[in-house]
Amino acid sequence: MKIAIVGTGYVGLVSGVCFSDFGHEVICIDKTAKKIAMLNKGHVPIYEPGLDAVMARNVAAGRLHFTSDFKDAIASADAVFIAVGTPTRRGNGHADLTHVLAAAEEIARALTGYTVVVTKSTVPVGTNRQVADVIRKAHPQADFDVASNPEFLREGAAIEDFMRPDRVVVGVESERARAVMADIYRPLFLRDYPIVYTDLESAEIIKYASNAFLATKISFINEIAALCERVGADVKLVSKGMGLDGRIGNKFLHAGPGYGGSCFPKDTLALARMGQEHGVPQRITEAVISVNDEVKRRMIDKVVDLCGGSVNGKTVAVLGVTFKPETDDMRDAPSLTIVPALVGGGAEVRVVDPQGHREGEVLLPGVLWEADPYRAAKDADLIVIVTEWNEFRALDLKRLASVMTQPRMADLRNIYGQDDVLAAGFIAYEGVGR
Repeated sequence: MKIAIVGTGYVGLVSGVCFSDFGHEVICIDKTAKKIAMLNKGHVPIYEPGLDAVMARNVAAGRLHFTSDFKDAIASADAVFIAVGTPTRRGNGHADLTHVLAAAEEIARALTGYTVVVTKSTVPVGTNRQVADVIRKAHPQADFDVASNPEFLREGAAIEDFMRPDRVVVGVESERARAVMADIYRPLFLRDYPIVYTDLESAEIIKYASNAFLATKISFINEIAALCERVGADVKLVSKGMGLDGRIGNKFLHAGPGYGGSCFPKDTLALARMGQEHGVPQRITEAVISVNDEVKRRMIDKVVDLCGGSVNGKTVAVLGVTFKPETDDMRDAPSLTIVPALVGGGAEVRVVDPQGHREGEVLLPGVLWEADPYRAAKDADLIVIVTEWNEFRALDLKRLASVMTQPRMADLRNIYGQDDVLAAGFIAYEGVGR
């Protein structure tokens, strides 16, 4: 199959690289000439473990190409995937479809034969029908179908998720479109990975409902963590006891500073707005959003209380600022709430993150970046673990305590035990829900 991908951001690039690894001929299209030039030189503009190697392999095999030329790339494609950004629109929480609809119009002008136009971007209900309307208006004679194929990629594990998915969701309305999509995903079908065919609207809702449900688990366990702190329980034990119930499962039951990233914040907001628009308020999702905002504020209070009620004049070492490990993504990361509060409170903040420096320099002004946790901790009054990178899971706690002025730890990911931290020479330790 010949596939064109419009957009070389996270979803577009990962999808294009993986489709080419299936054996398809893939052209990734982007208007940003600088990005295309970078990709053609073999440089990956995002951090995703393993992506560079898979990309290089398929470029060398002649199956993967990058271009800014919409017309030629789309004219020869059997399927064109729209994989552009749908950020939250300022002021109302709706998904901004500007880039999706603009891509649809450009695609329409380049269509020459039967083509399936597939929306890979996360979009509200009804968007695929809007895409179809835009294409018909721009090119009334176009022979096409639209399909909805939402992505379910975890940053840091995207290659694994694409190649070994829990499921592939495909919303289609014609047998011809279904046949094209079946050919595209044939390598997964042959390995017995579930492919779920639905109508367009159901496919659109599945993505939002899935992310909202996972976000609900996170907010739920964070509320339970607050209760555990009040009554003397341990949220890690509570989570374990809950997670062993097969109806609940143990994933996304880890208490911490709240969810962030490119999906959960914008998708929960968009689902809440969809519910309001259609007169069916999504009250659980609305509560999830509110709880998540409160959790971040509670983490700030926890850190300040550990410093005796004020961080003014204190030196604080923050370990991890990306929203999760194994990514450079800082979108809606808890650190973007916590770190500015510390700086605003008069603290000198030193930050260590294996991949967060590039984005963090812009998003976190007023902090000092260090490459090493021990250097960041030198003469510090407090260590705050915000992101659970592997590099922070096996620190020499005695060495860490020995270089600090006031060895205190706020472990917002519960990766250490209080007894171990205190035995290493720390004078105070605070986890979450313990």
